[in-house]
Amino acid sequence: MPQPPTKLTDELGIALSNLADNATGVLTPTLRLGVTGLSRAGKTIFITALVHNLLTQGRLPGFAPLAEGRFIGARLAEYPDATIPRFAYEQHLATLTGNPPTWPEGTKRISQLRLVLKFQSAKWWSGMRGPATLNLDIVDYPGEWLLDLPLLGLSFAEWSKDALTRANLPSHLAEASDFLAELDKTDVKGQATDILAEHLAGAFTTYLRRSREHGALETLPPGRFLLPGDLEGSPALTFAPLPLPAGDIPRGSLYRMLEQRYEAYKDRIVRPFFRDHFARLDRQVVLVDTLRALNAGPGAVSDLETALTAVLACFRQGEANPLLRPFTRRIDRILFAATKADHVHHTSHDKLEAILNRLVSNATKRARFAGTETRSIAMAGIRATSEGTIREGGEMLPTLIGTPIAGEELDGTVYDGKTEIALFPGDLPAKPDSLFEDGSPVELNFLRFTPPQRLERNAAGDPVLPHIRLDRAIDYLIGDWMA
Repeated sequence: MPQPPTKLTDELGIALSNLADNATGVLTPTLRLGVTGLSRAGKTIFITALVHNLLTQGRLPGFAPLAEGRFIGARLAEYPDATIPRFAYEQHLATLTGNPPTWPEGTKRISQLRLVLKFQSAKWWSGMRGPATLNLDIVDYPGEWLLDLPLLGLSFAEWSKDALTRANLPSHLAEASDFLAELDKTDVKGQATDILAEHLAGAFTTYLRRSREHGALETLPPGRFLLPGDLEGSPALTFAPLPLPAGDIPRGSLYRMLEQRYEAYKDRIVRPFFRDHFARLDRQVVLVDTLRALNAGPGAVSDLETALTAVLACFRQGEANPLLRPFTRRIDRILFAATKADHVHHTSHDKLEAILNRLVSNATKRARFAGTETRSIAMAGIRATSEGTIREGGEMLPTLIGTPIAGEELDGTVYDGKTEIALFPGDLPAKPDSLFEDGSPVELNFLRFTPPQRLERNAAGDPVLPHIRLDRAIDYLIGDWMA
């Protein structure tokens, strides 16, 4: 799928925004980091952990500036765009470290945060000038919005065909049956009415919600149907896919009405998001809840692969020309991260990375061809479990030790959110292709765990948030800018 088409006005807006960014960063360079991932992939946790570890100089042995003693410190600063809400770092940290600790709510709107990083450059000519500074701008937004970017390259007829084809798949038919039944009774060339449009849009939205609840992992656009916010009930969110009828289509027909609303959705909601935020990034981390897809079954794995390939085609990738950088930005590094690595034993982390590489293989090839570096890791922004062993049937099995969230259930046991358990999580397949070629299911004992119940404190009294490979992620994303 090609990158979404942009209008001349879009390109002008992007260029002016980049010029404004560069004007405010004459003395201090600015790196814009996009944190991307479908819903529940752990964006809020990742950002909170990243910011906290940089502010407190946490345990980050894989972050070269800190390991080499060149990292001086970080502070929060005012974000230059006063129209975007601030990422609620302090509130999220308080939730994670409270008594009892709980996971913060997921992202429901766009937000931003700026960190000013001070460091000593490793380059001798830079070191002679004293400490250097870098503005790290982080933009967070709901994962559902990400799914809408591919729509910019699709007409209403093309999107409808894709959506209806997917709705009729065996893995979606149970959730989509009511919507498809309503569609069968609808004359798409008949006279359009708001009541009929609202009825169909409501049935379609119910199908999307059911798909999310039953494991389809929010891979079905339009994403704003699931998080409408202030737009709920507006005409721009009141449409549904329709089969393309034969012959001429009357102007006042239902088909024409929903086609116009689909185009309005793209022009007034999706395009401004792409122009104002997505097209102005330097680096990108793509968080993928691979384990949840595996636990939901082969259909969810296939949906996730399709969604990631489509979304990543929308990135502006490649190394930007230094002469043109004041006007345009390109993503020159992408980090793919399989989150919740603390939900499997460390002996399965290599397998988890291999499955992630298979999921994003098409997107990775496209990125590298465009000149963008990529890397994949299995990580956990905040580690909720520790590891141990148990003996079962004369065999020693690797286990996870943690506290399941209240209401989690396994083998008939419902957990209360207070009881710590030891769990054998199961094994991941050694050959990732088996998940895609024959749809082999994965037997995982998958539970959601509470945040760590007892946290260490550093010398300054700040909580130490345990993690898995967060230091390597930070180093790959920003370390070269602090060399």
